[in-house]
Amino acid sequence: MADKIRVEEGRLVVPDEVVIPYIEGDGIGVDITPAMIRVVDAAVEKAYGGRRKIVWKEVLAGEKAYRATGEYLPEETLQAFREYIVGIKGPLTTPVGGGIRSLNVTIRQVLDLYSCVRPVKWLGSPSPLKDPSKVNLVVFRENTEDVYAGVEWPSGTEEARRVIRFLHEEMGISPSVVLPSAGVGIKPISPERTKRHVRKALRWAFEHGYNRVTLMHKGNIMKFTEGAFRNWGYEVAKEEEFAGRVITEDELWEKYNGEIPEGKVLLNDRIADNMFQQLLTRTGEYQIIVTPNLNGDYISDEGAALVGGLGMAPGANIGDYIAVFEATHGTAPKYAGQDKVNPSSLILSAAMMLQYMGWKEAATLIEEGIRKTLAQHRGTYDLVRGWKAEGITDAEELRCSEYAQAIIDNM
Repeated sequence: MADKIRVEEGRLVVPDEVVIPYIEGDGIGVDITPAMIRVVDAAVEKAYGGRRKIVWKEVLAGEKAYRATGEYLPEETLQAFREYIVGIKGPLTTPVGGGIRSLNVTIRQVLDLYSCVRPVKWLGSPSPLKDPSKVNLVVFRENTEDVYAGVEWPSGTEEARRVIRFLHEEMGISPSVVLPSAGVGIKPISPERTKRHVRKALRWAFEHGYNRVTLMHKGNIMKFTEGAFRNWGYEVAKEEEFAGRVITEDELWEKYNGEIPEGKVLLNDRIADNMFQQLLTRTGEYQIIVTPNLNGDYISDEGAALVGGLGMAPGANIGDYIAVFEATHGTAPKYAGQDKVNPSSLILSAAMMLQYMGWKEAATLIEEGIRKTLAQHRGTYDLVRGWKAEGITDAEELRCSEYAQAIIDNM
Protein backbone atom coordinates (compact mmCIF):
# COMPACT_ATOMS: atom_id res chain seq x y z
CA MET A 1 0.00 0.00 0.00
CA ALA A 2 1.33 3.42 -0.98
CA ASP A 3 2.59 5.60 1.85
CA LYS A 4 4.19 8.97 2.48
CA ILE A 5 7.85 9.82 2.90
CA ARG A 6 8.53 10.72 6.52
CA VAL A 7 11.42 12.17 8.50
CA GLU A 8 12.90 10.13 11.35
CA GLU A 9 16.00 11.12 13.34
CA GLY A 10 16.93 13.74 10.77
CA ARG A 11 16.71 11.40 7.76
CA LEU A 12 14.16 10.67 5.05
CA VAL A 13 12.40 7.33 5.32
CA VAL A 14 11.06 6.37 1.90
CA PRO A 15 8.57 3.48 1.60
CA ASP A 16 8.93 1.09 -1.34
CA GLU A 17 5.53 2.21 -2.65
CA VAL A 18 5.59 5.97 -2.24
CA VAL A 19 3.14 8.78 -3.04
CA ILE A 20 4.71 11.70 -4.94
CA PRO A 21 2.64 14.87 -5.59
CA TYR A 22 3.21 16.61 -8.91
CA ILE A 23 2.09 19.78 -10.67
CA GLU A 24 1.57 19.28 -14.40
CA GLY A 25 2.53 22.89 -15.18
CA ASP A 26 1.27 25.52 -17.61
CA GLY A 27 1.89 25.61 -21.37
CA ILE A 28 4.14 22.70 -22.38
CA GLY A 29 3.55 21.05 -19.01
CA VAL A 30 0.87 19.02 -20.78
CA ASP A 31 3.60 17.47 -22.95
CA ILE A 32 6.68 17.17 -20.76
CA THR A 33 5.05 16.00 -17.51
CA PRO A 34 3.49 12.83 -19.00
CA ALA A 35 6.84 12.14 -20.70
CA MET A 36 8.64 12.50 -17.38
CA ILE A 37 6.23 10.17 -15.59
CA ARG A 38 6.64 7.50 -18.28
CA VAL A 39 10.44 7.63 -18.06
CA VAL A 40 10.50 7.57 -14.26
CA ASP A 41 8.04 4.68 -14.03
CA ALA A 42 10.10 2.71 -16.55
CA ALA A 43 13.35 3.38 -14.68
CA VAL A 44 11.87 2.37 -11.32
CA GLU A 45 10.43 -0.82 -12.81
CA LYS A 46 13.70 -1.72 -14.54
CA ALA A 47 15.83 -0.92 -11.47
CA TYR A 48 13.71 -2.71 -8.88
CA GLY A 49 11.62 -5.24 -10.78
CA GLY A 50 8.33 -4.23 -9.15
CA ARG A 51 9.72 -4.07 -5.61
CA ARG A 52 9.42 -0.27 -5.64
CA LYS A 53 6.80 1.98 -7.20
CA ILE A 54 5.74 5.62 -7.35
CA VAL A 55 2.05 6.46 -6.98
CA TRP A 56 1.61 9.87 -8.61
CA LYS A 57 -0.77 12.36 -6.99
CA GLU A 58 -1.66 15.40 -9.10
CA VAL A 59 -1.99 18.72 -7.26
CA LEU A 60 -2.94 22.00 -8.90
CA ALA A 61 -1.13 25.28 -9.50
CA GLY A 62 -1.09 27.89 -12.23
CA GLU A 63 -3.71 28.22 -14.93
CA LYS A 64 -5.13 24.74 -14.40
CA ALA A 65 -5.66 25.53 -10.71
CA TYR A 66 -7.28 28.86 -11.53
CA ARG A 67 -9.76 27.23 -13.88
CA ALA A 68 -10.65 24.59 -11.27
CA THR A 69 -10.58 26.63 -8.04
CA GLY A 70 -10.33 30.34 -8.83
CA GLU A 71 -6.87 30.39 -7.21
CA TYR A 72 -3.46 30.14 -8.88
CA LEU A 73 -1.86 28.42 -5.90
CA PRO A 74 -4.39 26.68 -3.63
CA GLU A 75 -3.41 26.04 -0.02
CA GLU A 76 -4.17 22.35 -0.61
CA THR A 77 -1.23 22.20 -3.01
CA LEU A 78 1.20 23.73 -0.52
CA GLN A 79 -0.10 21.41 2.17
CA ALA A 80 0.47 18.39 -0.08
CA PHE A 81 4.15 19.27 -0.46
CA ARG A 82 4.44 19.68 3.32
CA GLU A 83 2.70 16.38 3.93
CA TYR A 84 4.46 14.24 1.32
CA ILE A 85 7.92 15.91 1.76
CA VAL A 86 9.07 15.38 -1.85
CA GLY A 87 7.32 16.53 -5.04
CA ILE A 88 7.92 17.70 -8.60
CA LYS A 89 6.45 20.42 -10.81
CA GLY A 90 6.31 21.52 -14.41
CA PRO A 91 6.78 25.17 -15.47
CA LEU A 92 4.35 27.81 -14.20
CA THR A 93 3.42 31.12 -15.82
CA THR A 94 4.91 34.30 -14.34
CA PRO A 95 3.70 37.58 -15.90
CA VAL A 96 6.31 40.33 -16.45
CA GLY A 97 5.72 43.75 -14.90
CA GLY A 98 2.36 43.03 -13.29
CA GLY A 99 -0.37 40.47 -12.66
CA ILE A 100 0.10 37.57 -10.25
CA ARG A 101 3.33 37.24 -8.33
CA SER A 102 5.71 34.46 -9.37
CA LEU A 103 4.22 31.16 -8.24
CA ASN A 104 7.68 29.62 -8.30
CA VAL A 105 9.01 32.22 -5.86
CA THR A 106 5.89 31.90 -3.69
CA ILE A 107 6.28 28.11 -3.39
CA ARG A 108 9.94 28.51 -2.42
CA GLN A 109 9.25 31.18 0.18
CA VAL A 110 6.09 29.72 1.75
CA LEU A 111 7.67 26.26 2.12
CA ASP A 112 11.05 27.76 3.11
CA LEU A 113 12.85 25.91 0.33
CA TYR A 114 15.90 28.04 0.88
CA SER A 115 18.38 26.46 -1.56
CA CYS A 116 17.80 26.23 -5.29
CA VAL A 117 20.07 23.41 -6.46
CA ARG A 118 20.93 23.37 -10.18
CA PRO A 119 23.30 20.62 -11.39
CA VAL A 120 24.98 21.37 -14.72
CA LYS A 121 26.46 18.32 -16.46
CA TRP A 122 27.12 17.60 -20.12
CA LEU A 123 25.36 14.45 -21.33
CA GLY A 124 26.03 14.76 -25.07
CA SER A 125 23.81 17.63 -26.20
CA PRO A 126 25.06 20.38 -28.54
CA SER A 127 27.31 22.87 -26.74
CA PRO A 128 29.16 26.11 -27.57
CA LEU A 129 32.23 24.87 -25.66
CA LYS A 130 35.19 23.20 -27.35
CA ASP A 131 35.26 20.57 -24.59
CA PRO A 132 31.90 20.41 -22.79
CA SER A 133 32.95 17.22 -21.00
CA LYS A 134 34.66 19.52 -18.47
CA VAL A 135 31.27 20.78 -17.29
CA ASN A 136 30.19 19.06 -14.09
CA LEU A 137 29.09 21.60 -11.51
CA VAL A 138 26.22 22.47 -9.19
CA VAL A 139 24.86 25.97 -8.56
CA PHE A 140 23.46 26.59 -5.07
CA ARG A 141 21.26 29.69 -5.28
CA GLU A 142 19.82 31.16 -2.06
CA ASN A 143 16.06 31.26 -2.54
CA THR A 144 14.48 33.44 0.13
CA GLU A 145 16.29 36.79 0.28
CA ASP A 146 18.02 39.36 -1.94
CA VAL A 147 15.92 41.42 -4.35
CA TYR A 148 13.65 38.38 -4.86
CA ALA A 149 12.18 39.00 -1.42
CA GLY A 150 9.74 41.21 -3.33
CA VAL A 151 10.05 44.24 -1.04
CA GLU A 152 9.61 47.09 -3.52
CA TRP A 153 7.39 50.05 -4.31
CA PRO A 154 6.51 51.52 -7.76
CA SER A 155 7.72 54.90 -8.95
CA GLY A 156 5.35 57.72 -8.09
CA THR A 157 3.46 55.93 -5.31
CA GLU A 158 3.05 57.36 -1.84
CA GLU A 159 4.85 54.31 -0.41
CA ALA A 160 7.90 54.94 -2.62
CA ARG A 161 7.90 58.63 -1.77
CA ARG A 162 7.79 57.85 1.98
CA VAL A 163 10.75 55.48 1.72
CA ILE A 164 12.68 58.03 -0.34
CA ARG A 165 11.90 60.85 2.13
CA PHE A 166 13.18 58.62 4.94
CA LEU A 167 16.40 57.99 3.01
CA HIS A 168 16.85 61.71 2.31
CA GLU A 169 15.83 63.12 5.69
CA GLU A 170 16.79 60.39 8.19
CA MET A 171 19.65 58.52 6.55
CA GLY A 172 21.40 61.40 4.79
CA ILE A 173 21.20 59.94 1.29
CA SER A 174 21.54 62.66 -1.34
CA PRO A 175 18.55 63.30 -3.64
CA SER A 176 21.05 63.06 -6.49
CA VAL A 177 21.64 59.40 -5.51
CA VAL A 178 18.00 58.40 -5.01
CA LEU A 179 15.76 60.58 -7.17
CA PRO A 180 12.32 61.48 -5.76
CA SER A 181 10.75 59.80 -8.80
CA ALA A 182 12.50 56.45 -8.33
CA GLY A 183 10.93 53.07 -7.79
CA VAL A 184 12.52 51.51 -4.71
CA GLY A 185 13.44 47.96 -3.80
CA ILE A 186 15.12 46.50 -0.72
CA LYS A 187 17.90 43.89 -0.86
CA PRO A 188 17.91 41.94 2.45
CA ILE A 189 20.68 39.40 3.09
CA SER A 190 20.95 37.96 6.59
CA PRO A 191 23.58 35.86 8.39
CA GLU A 192 21.06 33.20 9.46
CA ARG A 193 19.77 32.47 5.97
CA THR A 194 23.15 32.81 4.32
CA LYS A 195 24.78 30.36 6.71
CA ARG A 196 22.16 27.63 6.42
CA HIS A 197 22.46 27.88 2.63
CA VAL A 198 26.26 27.64 2.64
CA ARG A 199 26.06 24.81 5.17
CA LYS A 200 23.81 22.83 2.81
CA ALA A 201 26.24 23.38 -0.09
CA LEU A 202 29.23 22.19 1.94
CA ARG A 203 27.34 19.12 3.12
CA TRP A 204 26.38 18.40 -0.49
CA ALA A 205 30.06 18.60 -1.47
CA PHE A 206 31.09 16.01 1.11
CA GLU A 207 28.13 13.73 0.39
CA HIS A 208 28.59 13.76 -3.39
CA GLY A 209 32.37 13.72 -3.69
CA TYR A 210 33.07 17.32 -4.72
CA ASN A 211 36.16 19.09 -3.34
CA ARG A 212 35.74 22.71 -4.55
CA VAL A 213 33.08 25.16 -3.35
CA THR A 214 33.09 28.76 -4.57
CA LEU A 215 31.20 31.72 -3.08
CA MET A 216 30.05 34.01 -5.93
CA HIS A 217 29.31 37.61 -4.91
CA LYS A 218 29.59 41.28 -5.83
CA GLY A 219 30.95 42.20 -2.43
CA ASN A 220 33.42 44.75 -3.78
CA ILE A 221 30.44 47.03 -4.48
CA MET A 222 27.60 45.79 -2.23
CA LYS A 223 29.79 45.40 0.83
CA PHE A 224 27.15 44.93 3.53
CA THR A 225 24.93 42.50 1.60
CA GLU A 226 26.94 40.46 -0.89
CA GLY A 227 30.24 41.20 0.86
CA ALA A 228 28.66 40.00 4.07
CA PHE A 229 27.37 36.90 2.24
CA ARG A 230 31.00 36.07 1.43
CA ASN A 231 32.21 36.67 4.97
CA TRP A 232 29.42 34.64 6.57
CA GLY A 233 30.22 31.80 4.16
CA TYR A 234 33.77 31.64 5.44
CA GLU A 235 32.45 31.69 9.01
CA VAL A 236 30.48 28.51 8.28
CA ALA A 237 33.71 26.80 7.23
CA LYS A 238 35.07 27.38 10.77
CA GLU A 239 32.10 25.74 12.49
CA GLU A 240 32.71 22.53 14.39
CA GLU A 241 31.03 20.44 11.69
CA PHE A 242 33.57 21.56 9.08
CA ALA A 243 36.64 22.54 11.12
CA GLY A 244 39.73 20.83 9.73
CA ARG A 245 37.76 19.52 6.75
CA VAL A 246 37.30 22.78 4.80
CA ILE A 247 40.35 24.82 3.75
CA THR A 248 40.68 28.28 2.19
CA GLU A 249 42.66 29.26 -0.89
CA ASP A 250 45.42 30.76 1.27
CA GLU A 251 45.73 27.49 3.19
CA LEU A 252 45.74 25.54 -0.06
CA TRP A 253 49.01 27.19 -1.12
CA GLU A 254 50.59 27.83 2.26
CA LYS A 255 50.08 24.30 3.65
CA TYR A 256 49.30 21.98 0.73
CA ASN A 257 51.30 23.32 -2.24
CA GLY A 258 48.17 23.92 -4.27
CA GLU A 259 46.85 20.35 -4.05
CA ILE A 260 43.57 19.70 -2.22
CA PRO A 261 44.22 16.85 0.25
CA GLU A 262 42.03 13.75 0.18
CA GLY A 263 38.91 14.20 2.31
CA LYS A 264 39.06 18.01 2.38
CA VAL A 265 37.03 20.64 0.52
CA LEU A 266 38.42 23.95 -0.76
CA LEU A 267 36.21 27.00 -0.06
CA ASN A 268 37.13 30.06 -2.14
CA ASP A 269 35.28 33.06 -3.57
CA ARG A 270 35.02 34.94 -6.85
CA ILE A 271 33.57 38.33 -7.83
CA ALA A 272 30.36 37.79 -9.80
CA ASP A 273 31.36 39.40 -13.11
CA ASN A 274 34.67 37.50 -13.08
CA MET A 275 32.78 34.28 -12.32
CA PHE A 276 30.78 34.60 -15.53
CA GLN A 277 33.84 34.66 -17.75
CA GLN A 278 35.74 32.08 -15.69
CA LEU A 279 32.94 29.59 -16.21
CA LEU A 280 33.79 29.82 -19.91
CA THR A 281 37.58 30.16 -19.80
CA ARG A 282 38.38 27.90 -16.81
CA THR A 283 35.36 25.64 -16.79
CA GLY A 284 36.88 22.59 -15.16
CA GLU A 285 38.02 24.51 -12.07
CA TYR A 286 34.52 24.97 -10.66
CA GLN A 287 32.34 22.33 -9.02
CA ILE A 288 29.88 23.92 -6.57
CA ILE A 289 29.05 27.62 -6.88
CA VAL A 290 27.18 29.18 -3.93
CA THR A 291 25.37 32.45 -4.55
CA PRO A 292 22.82 34.94 -3.29
CA ASN A 293 19.50 34.85 -5.11
CA LEU A 294 19.98 37.12 -8.14
CA ASN A 295 23.52 35.98 -8.97
CA GLY A 296 22.33 32.39 -8.81
CA ASP A 297 19.52 33.08 -11.26
CA TYR A 298 22.02 34.42 -13.79
CA ILE A 299 24.88 31.95 -13.36
CA SER A 300 22.66 28.85 -13.38
CA ASP A 301 21.26 29.87 -16.77
CA GLU A 302 24.77 30.51 -18.09
CA GLY A 303 25.73 27.06 -16.89
CA ALA A 304 22.72 25.58 -18.68
CA ALA A 305 23.81 27.26 -21.92
CA LEU A 306 27.12 25.36 -21.74
CA VAL A 307 25.33 21.99 -21.89
CA GLY A 308 22.61 22.63 -24.44
CA GLY A 309 20.32 25.23 -22.85
CA LEU A 310 17.57 25.25 -20.25
CA GLY A 311 15.95 22.25 -21.88
CA MET A 312 18.85 20.17 -20.52
CA ALA A 313 19.01 21.78 -17.06
CA PRO A 314 17.46 20.10 -13.99
CA GLY A 315 16.71 21.87 -10.73
CA ALA A 316 15.31 21.54 -7.23
CA ASN A 317 14.24 23.77 -4.37
CA ILE A 318 15.26 22.19 -1.09
CA GLY A 319 14.70 23.17 2.54
CA ASP A 320 15.66 21.24 5.63
CA TYR A 321 13.73 18.23 4.34
CA ILE A 322 10.97 19.31 1.96
CA ALA A 323 12.11 19.34 -1.67
CA VAL A 324 10.25 20.36 -4.84
CA PHE A 325 11.99 19.40 -8.08
CA GLU A 326 11.17 21.38 -11.20
CA ALA A 327 11.69 22.13 -14.86
CA THR A 328 13.99 25.14 -14.99
CA HIS A 329 12.61 26.67 -18.21
CA GLY A 330 9.44 28.58 -18.99
CA THR A 331 6.02 27.48 -20.20
CA ALA A 332 6.51 28.11 -23.97
CA PRO A 333 2.73 28.35 -24.52
CA LYS A 334 2.99 28.55 -28.33
CA TYR A 335 4.23 24.94 -28.32
CA ALA A 336 1.71 23.61 -25.78
CA GLY A 337 0.03 20.38 -26.82
CA GLN A 338 2.18 19.92 -29.94
CA ASP A 339 4.26 17.01 -28.53
CA LYS A 340 7.32 18.94 -29.72
CA VAL A 341 9.48 20.29 -26.92
CA ASN A 342 12.42 18.84 -25.05
CA PRO A 343 11.37 17.17 -21.74
CA SER A 344 14.96 16.58 -20.54
CA SER A 345 14.93 19.31 -17.89
CA LEU A 346 11.95 17.79 -16.09
CA ILE A 347 13.17 14.22 -16.63
CA LEU A 348 16.61 15.05 -15.21
CA SER A 349 14.92 16.87 -12.31
CA ALA A 350 13.02 13.65 -11.64
CA ALA A 351 16.34 11.78 -11.64
CA MET A 352 17.56 14.28 -9.02
CA MET A 353 14.41 13.53 -7.06
CA LEU A 354 15.13 9.81 -7.16
CA GLN A 355 18.68 10.48 -5.94
CA TYR A 356 17.28 12.57 -3.09
CA MET A 357 14.98 9.69 -2.16
CA GLY A 358 17.88 7.25 -2.17
CA TRP A 359 16.68 5.45 -5.32
CA LYS A 360 20.04 5.93 -7.03
CA GLU A 361 19.80 2.91 -9.32
CA ALA A 362 16.72 4.30 -11.06
CA ALA A 363 18.30 7.76 -11.32
CA THR A 364 21.39 6.26 -12.95
CA LEU A 365 19.24 4.43 -15.50
CA ILE A 366 17.59 7.70 -16.55
CA GLU A 367 20.91 9.46 -17.03
CA GLU A 368 22.25 6.45 -18.92
CA GLY A 369 19.18 6.43 -21.19
CA ILE A 370 19.60 10.12 -21.99
CA ARG A 371 23.35 9.75 -22.66
CA LYS A 372 22.82 6.88 -25.09
CA THR A 373 19.96 8.64 -26.89
CA LEU A 374 22.02 11.80 -27.34
CA ALA A 375 25.04 9.75 -28.48
CA GLN A 376 22.79 8.43 -31.25
CA HIS A 377 22.04 12.06 -32.23
CA ARG A 378 18.36 11.50 -31.63
CA GLY A 379 16.43 14.27 -29.92
CA THR A 380 13.80 16.98 -30.04
CA TYR A 381 13.94 19.85 -32.52
CA ASP A 382 16.13 22.12 -30.36
CA LEU A 383 18.77 19.43 -29.99
CA VAL A 384 18.71 18.59 -33.72
CA ARG A 385 19.07 22.27 -34.58
CA GLY A 386 22.16 22.46 -32.37
CA TRP A 387 23.72 19.33 -33.86
CA LYS A 388 23.16 20.63 -37.39
CA ALA A 389 24.92 23.87 -36.41
CA GLU A 390 27.87 21.69 -35.37
CA GLY A 391 27.88 20.00 -38.78
CA ILE A 392 26.15 16.78 -37.70
CA THR A 393 23.78 16.09 -40.58
CA ASP A 394 22.37 12.70 -39.64
CA ALA A 395 20.57 13.82 -36.44
CA GLU A 396 17.07 12.40 -36.09
CA GLU A 397 14.31 14.71 -34.87
CA LEU A 398 11.91 13.09 -32.40
CA ARG A 399 8.66 14.29 -30.89
CA CYS A 400 8.56 14.78 -27.13
CA SER A 401 6.85 11.44 -26.54
CA GLU A 402 9.16 9.64 -29.00
CA TYR A 403 12.21 11.04 -27.23
CA ALA A 404 10.88 9.77 -23.89
CA GLN A 405 10.44 6.32 -25.43
CA ALA A 406 13.97 6.42 -26.85
CA ILE A 407 15.33 7.14 -23.35
CA ILE A 408 13.38 4.17 -22.00
CA ASP A 409 14.65 1.93 -24.80
CA ASN A 410 18.24 3.01 -24.10
CA MET A 411 18.19 2.34 -20.35
